[in-house]
Amino acid sequence: MTTVAELLVARAEDDHTGLRFEDESWTWRQVVAESEVRARMLSALRRQGPFHVGVLLENVPEYLFLLGGAALAGATVVGINPTRRGPELARDIGHTACQLIVTDSSQLPLLDGLDTGVRPDRVLLADGPGYPPRPADAPASAGADAPFELPGPDTLYLLLFTSGSTGAPKAVRVSQGRMASQASVMAGGSGFGPGDVMYCAMPMFHGNALNTCVVPAIAAGAVLVLRRRFSASGFLPDVRRYGVTYFNYVGRALGYVLATPPAPDDAENTLRFGFGTDGSPQDISSFKRRFACPIVEGYGSSEGAISMSRVPGTPRQAMGKPPPGTDVVIVDPSTGEECPPARFDARGMLGNASDAIGEIVSRDGVARFEGYYANAEADAERTREGWFWSGDLGYRDEDGFFYFAGRKADWLRVDGENFAAAPVERILARFPGVITAVVLPLPDPRTGDQVMAALEMADPAAFDPAAFAEFLEHQADLGTKWAPRFVRVTDHIPLTGSGKVDKRPLRRQHWKTTDPLWWRPPTPRGGAVAAYRLLTPDDVAVLEDEFDAHGRRALLEM
Repeated sequence: MTTVAELLVARAEDDHTGLRFEDESWTWRQVVAESEVRARMLSALRRQGPFHVGVLLENVPEYLFLLGGAALAGATVVGINPTRRGPELARDIGHTACQLIVTDSSQLPLLDGLDTGVRPDRVLLADGPGYPPRPADAPASAGADAPFELPGPDTLYLLLFTSGSTGAPKAVRVSQGRMASQASVMAGGSGFGPGDVMYCAMPMFHGNALNTCVVPAIAAGAVLVLRRRFSASGFLPDVRRYGVTYFNYVGRALGYVLATPPAPDDAENTLRFGFGTDGSPQDISSFKRRFACPIVEGYGSSEGAISMSRVPGTPRQAMGKPPPGTDVVIVDPSTGEECPPARFDARGMLGNASDAIGEIVSRDGVARFEGYYANAEADAERTREGWFWSGDLGYRDEDGFFYFAGRKADWLRVDGENFAAAPVERILARFPGVITAVVLPLPDPRTGDQVMAALEMADPAAFDPAAFAEFLEHQADLGTKWAPRFVRVTDHIPLTGSGKVDKRPLRRQHWKTTDPLWWRPPTPRGGAVAAYRLLTPDDVAVLEDEFDAHGRRALLEM
């Protein structure tokens, strides 16, 4: 099995352009040379115990040089999420036992006052004087030409935090062998080569950027273009400036690009395709039409145990199929039994959601899971009964295509009917002007849940509740219990650091928001459906009294 270090060393005499950032560029030979400098720096600063190096940087060249240096030196890069703050940020750094932190002056204030367990003299400023440091007693040229003894494939290379959308982020262990193997498969399967220009604006502390862009670019000898952080308005100008042929994405990035003003020449670009996860079917189709750029959507767990991709014949709403020879099923977590195939009616509506939806489980995935760092309890939860339990809900049709139905926390029960949030979100995303649609359960005052939707709109002020109600009436695949009782209209849906929707703040806030919140008051059974109107303080008082009357007030505080 090859390693990331070996992929990098293979570029040591490659004089093709390897990296572009803003107005600067480096050949691959120069990238390898910079990586060797970082490897010697890290080796000189190494202490006893796990050699974990926290990297708190935006997508800047130094991040790539540190990834290369760590690969050569056998160190472990801990990707620190700069969207985390205060005690949560300190917890991430302390939990992963970082010996060293590399940051810069723009990110350093995030560490102010935090007890990270890293001494101040072990926090290096990449844009400060004297960086990268050399051993005090060594001449500048000492060891400059000495070859590295390259680490083996089992060497721990990365600790990548999960998105934390359902709890405290867990640090996934990634070996050099696993990363190199996945990147090589991605590069070979996509036909990447020196003529490709690969654009990375997704954060490099996340596996999506490293697995689908950064390390595949090294493997292929392609040009890697880094952008500090994602910008929807900067996307197409960057594509044209650098001649980008490929980009990776995660979360709602496609929707944000599509929300920028269209132009007649949008399709005049160099893009060959984009690859990512969590794009809506509507956004994928719209992106291809507008930019003449196909989108390849995949599904993969951060833990590396389960992956799926679209193959010819994949239904529009489906994620695709797992690789041949892997054993992925849908399991009822309460019984451990495999769920029956999904059945769809003539309108395309899932007819047996309560039976067909379960957890996505790999019965042969434990061997591909390298574990979480210092979290035996989470390891045991993921690998119970010898299977890998993803924590994601899904269903599978009779042809073996898998569909995503949200996280386990996205299960709703309305009037005795169980259903998942993701199918409802896909329908609401069709409403004109919606960038992101989020569906979550709001406790019902009496029993079960009510449906609450949060709609991120390109122009929230343009939301028309009557038009929205009419839209719902014409969605043939909208279940009878799926229409939202509450609709929050906003210009910003909270995201995790990796760009995925973070529903936790929305659940905590429920109707406690300054955003416009529309609702349909309950009507007598069999009566006409109420029109949407703005929720008032008097309405809230009545609702809270009803929760009190039925002993369910505590649910609002959970």
